[in-house]
Order: sequence, then structure tokens, then C-alpha cells
Amino acid sequence: MQASSFAFSFALARRASLSAAAALAVMLAGCASTPPHGPSTSNATPELSTQTASAYHGRFSVRYVDQNGQTRNAYGNFDWQQEGDTVTLQLLNPLGQTLAVVTSSPAAATLELPNRQPVTADNVSELMQHTLGFALPVEGLRYWLASSPAPSSRAKTVVDPEQTSHMKEIDQEGWTIQYLAYADAPASGVKRLDLTRQNPPLDIKLVLDR
Repeated sequence: MQASSFAFSFALARRASLSAAAALAVMLAGCASTPPHGPSTSNATPELSTQTASAYHGRFSVRYVDQNGQTRNAYGNFDWQQEGDTVTLQLLNPLGQTLAVVTSSPAAATLELPNRQPVTADNVSELMQHTLGFALPVEGLRYWLASSPAPSSRAKTVVDPEQTSHMKEIDQEGWTIQYLAYADAPASGVKRLDLTRQNPPLDIKLVLDR
């Protein structure tokens, strides 16, 4: 699926859109020192385990396989506010209507869908498993969005040989994260990234407008 998938018509079934939005919401609400040439396997430095305040605004496109084995697609916009270890994420459809709101903290996680009672669990993974039937590495994206490996496990990292301050790829916990574009100076940070997992299959494309 190419980046042009953001131009798909908004004719997706409401159930598919809500399910995919919830899946991405849960997922989003979960630098290793690397040599300038070639891949490396390393752990992130301990300092990265403490997240500071950050905010993102952007667009998402997601393709996943539901509990019935059917391939689903959805897309829209997102707003993400993070303060320490607490994340509040709002997903919106292309018309600006809220699809889902997730609040995640070390103590608990809450998922809210329109016209439904909020669902709460001890953590994001449990919440996702309960509501969607599968779990994702929710903590990883806190770091991957900042082009860093998560500190919880070892990762294979590749920097861009033409600009060694930029990460090109991270392979960690069954995921491949590819960094396709960075913001132009004087801005900084990731602009586009793709995340893929083979089993069970899941493909996510993110464009960060900040």
C-alpha cells in the first residue's frame, strides 16, 4: 500500500473504521548509540526510559487482519499529547470527527469510542487484547516515533549512510520500522515512517505534521 492510500475515498464501513482506529489508538498509546556504517544490535541508553513532554499531529493509514481473517483498511488524522509516561491520543476521520480517544499511563489505560461506554484495563496491552483480540508492542512506538529503539529489548538499527544523524531502520520485537523522510531544517524530527509486522500481519503508515 503506497502513501497515496491517504487519498482513498471515505467510503469505508463505519465498523471497519472504528475497529482500525481503535487498533491504531492502542498501538500508538504503547538512541541506541550506533556506528555510522551498517547495522548494529544494541540496547537503548537508560536515559531514554524517561520520556519528556511531546506532541504530534499527523495522518495515519493502517492495514490489518481482523479476528475473522478479513483484511481491513482505515485512515485519518491523529493528535497525540504525551507528558512523561502518560499519553492521550485522539484519532479523527478525514472529516474531523472523533473515532477514538485513548489515555494510557503506567497505572491504567482507557479507550473511548463514540456512543459507547469507556473501556478500562490495567495497561494498554490488556485493553487491546480485551477489546480487539490481539496485542501490540505499545511501548515501542513511544520511542520509535522519536527514531530511537525502545529500551526494553535489544534492537537492530541502521543509520542513514548519507546523514548519520538520522535513523534509517529499526528492527525490534518482530517489527520493522522504516524512516522514509525527516523534516527540513530548521524543523527537526521524523516526517514519514512505515511500520510492518509479519505475524500477525499489520502495516501502518504515519505522516507527522507536528
